[in-house]
Amino acid sequence: MPLSAEEIASHPAALRHVQEQSRALIHVYETSPRLAAVFATQQRWLLGHVGLALHFRRDPNDRRTEMTVARFIEAVRRNSVASRNTAEAFVKEMLHYNIAEYVSKSGDGRAHPLRVSAATIETFTSWIHAHLRTLDRIDGGNRLATFLERPDMLAKLQPLICDGLLASDPVREPEQTFSLFIWLNNGGIVMDWLMSGIDPEDADLDKIPTSVISISEFAHWLKLSRTHLARKLHDAEALGSIGWVGQRGHSVMWVSRQFFDEYMAVQAAKLAIVDAAFEACFPPGSEN
Repeated sequence: MPLSAEEIASHPAALRHVQEQSRALIHVYETSPRLAAVFATQQRWLLGHVGLALHFRRDPNDRRTEMTVARFIEAVRRNSVASRNTAEAFVKEMLHYNIAEYVSKSGDGRAHPLRVSAATIETFTSWIHAHLRTLDRIDGGNRLATFLERPDMLAKLQPLICDGLLASDPVREPEQTFSLFIWLNNGGIVMDWLMSGIDPEDADLDKIPTSVISISEFAHWLKLSRTHLARKLHDAEALGSIGWVGQRGHSVMWVSRQFFDEYMAVQAAKLAIVDAAFEACFPPGSEN
């Protein structure tokens, strides 16, 4: 049986394992900042998953299943991810930065078949590895080793993960502070960075110290506008979700226990979705 979100969240070492996962994703961001920036908000992240699912579900022998701009827009609208204009602009950006590419140079408009580039799939595979490794650490499983023996199963695994994410209220409609950050460029990385710097021994405090002191340095590392980041942090501070242990800019930032719990709830929900998709691809005993 796949792990439930409740089982993951209640594991004694859940924070340590999620922090290791966050550091792995931060490394992906540092090595592929352009790709990470393209999927910088929750909406764009879901748009990216929809595109990947269409790519993997296509049948090379059936042109009716090819990913096109028209089919991408239809899938995005059917799942209420974004507007037509946002979806179309997203595809144009993917093509501009070689995140996706045309299958051939011939074709016309929205019917021109697209595919995700090999470099994009390689980077996304690192995301899969990070989450499977976290699940293995929680229950001592061997998901990552199993997947590494059958990397071709990515084409079946990712669409199932996408379906789960699109159907998940905890992922699509998280609590207030998490929601505040997911609309910020690189908001997911902002939260990963904040939470990865927490001492697990402090996780039961009402105000949990992080490793962040300077907003300017934080914004520079994230390639964000300091003003924009500071505005979001101010909004979070007004909610009582963050603050400073001492003088602002001269002491570490803290996150509230509620914000911490919101973050962990979303991580647990996401991991449960990955685990359910993994078990559907690799039923118990199938690797033997």
